Amino acid sequence: MKRSAVLPSPLFLSLLAATVAGAVLTVLESEAAVIGGTVLFVLGGWAVSLCLHEFGHAIVAYRGGDYAVRAKGYLTLDIRHYTDPVLSIVLPLVLLAFGGIPLPGGAVWINHHALRSKRVESMVSLAGPLSNLVLGALLSAAVLLLQPPAGLAAAMSYLALLQVFAFVLNILPIPGLDGWGAIEPYMSYSARQFGAKARQWAPFVLFAVLIGFPSIARLFFQLADTVFDLVGGNSLWAAYGQATFMFWR
Repeated sequence: MKRSAVLPSPLFLSLLAATVAGAVLTVLESEAAVIGGTVLFVLGGWAVSLCLHEFGHAIVAYRGGDYAVRAKGYLTLDIRHYTDPVLSIVLPLVLLAFGGIPLPGGAVWINHHALRSKRVESMVSLAGPLSNLVLGALLSAAVLLLQPPAGLAAAMSYLALLQVFAFVLNILPIPGLDGWGAIEPYMSYSARQFGAKARQWAPFVLFAVLIGFPSIARLFFQLADTVFDLVGGNSLWAAYGQATFMFWR
């Protein structure tokens, strides 16, 4: 593997810098700075996590036999390579900002025929959501161990909760989501054909269900909260961070 193929792109580093800038703003005494910093930290952090999620898919695919992902730029963490910039990046960020639900965004196109086994195919699908879970756990641990100022602790906890939400959402066995991709290699041909037809719209239907049916949404959020507690998340800080992020409510 060429070293240049896995070096982070300047755009990814810029997103990371914007996230750090948001963190700095949250420690200032101004309420406007804390609000602006929280918004910047959460949106920037979510964009960074989207890159890491897709990189997780790509690096496992590369090691599993699909060497074309390197030529496609998937190993550079450049968000522009993860499909359509509006449908895959802008729309999920808008839905996150106004709906509070981290809808899956980007995607990498994997040549499944090049992968060595069904087990590798499953691991490629699982690598993305597992990166969200690990990031959520790391953010939660940082809040617990470092005890940052209140504004930063709240922003970090809310971003950690969103990562756990993304993990729980993505792991569902629904076409278009990674949970489906993990079991799809072991399905019948007809089931895989159904998944191929449904994958374009099924995640958006899921989002509409979560918005339109509060009882279903509660079950999902309860499951996410349980996982969040298991990784050491602080629900009170996360609630404070969400309130600050959605300051207009």
